[in-house]
Amino acid sequence: MFEFKDKVVVVTGGANGIGKCITEEFRKEGALVEVIDKVEGDHYVGDISDKKTLEAFAEHVIEKYGHIDYLINNALPLMKGINDCSYEEFQYALAVGVAAPFYLTKLFMPHFTDGGSIVNISSSRDRMSQAQTESYTAAKGGISALTHALMMSLSGKVRVNSVSPGWIDTDYTVYAGPDAYQQPSGRVGNPLDIANAVLYLCSDKAGFINGENICIDGGMTHQMIYHADNGWTLS
Repeated sequence: MFEFKDKVVVVTGGANGIGKCITEEFRKEGALVEVIDKVEGDHYVGDISDKKTLEAFAEHVIEKYGHIDYLINNALPLMKGINDCSYEEFQYALAVGVAAPFYLTKLFMPHFTDGGSIVNISSSRDRMSQAQTESYTAAKGGISALTHALMMSLSGKVRVNSVSPGWIDTDYTVYAGPDAYQQPSGRVGNPLDIANAVLYLCSDKAGFINGENICIDGGMTHQMIYHADNGWTLS
C-alpha cells in the first residue's frame, strides 16, 4: 500500500474524465499530484498549447517540490475532420497533443528522480480511424511515436510508455445490447481501466517495460470485421 506516497506526479488535463480518475487514484496512494487544466478549478489553470504557460507551470512545480517523479501527458486534443478543421485548429490539436508533452518533458528532464516514469495517453485511433477525425488522430499518432523516441533519449533515467484507450465512457455508463456485446470483453471501458494501467506503468512492478504502447480497448482493435460476419453489414 501507498507505493506512491509523497511521489510528485504531474497530470495534464486532470480536471475531468480519465485525467481526473488518474489524479484521484494517485492521491489515494499518497502521491502529491499537480494538475494543469484549462477548466477553472482547484488546480493550475492554463492552456498547454501556450509555450509560456508550460514554462510557468513547470517552474511552479519545481519551486514547490524541487523534483518530479511521474509525468502523465493526458490533455485532450481537439477532434475535427478535414472538411471543417481549419489550419489553426489542426495546429492547436498538435500543440496540445504532441508539442506540449514534448516541451513539458524537456522542461522537467533535469528534475526527474532516478526511476522516474512518463506515461503518455494516446488512443486506439493511433492505429485505426473514423472519417472526419484528422486533428485528433494525428495528435494521438504523434504522441505514440514520440513515446519511443523519448524512451531512447531518456534511457537509463526515465522510463517512457504510452496507453491507447479504446471506447472509455467517462460517466461510467453501463451499456447493454450491441454497444456492449460488440466489444470482445463484453462491455465499454471506464476511466479506472486506464488509471489502473497508468499507476502500474509508474510502479516498480513495470520496471522493465519501456517504450511500449499498451492498447486498452477490450480487444476491439483485434476484431476482424467482414460484411455479413456476426451480423455486420456494410450499407
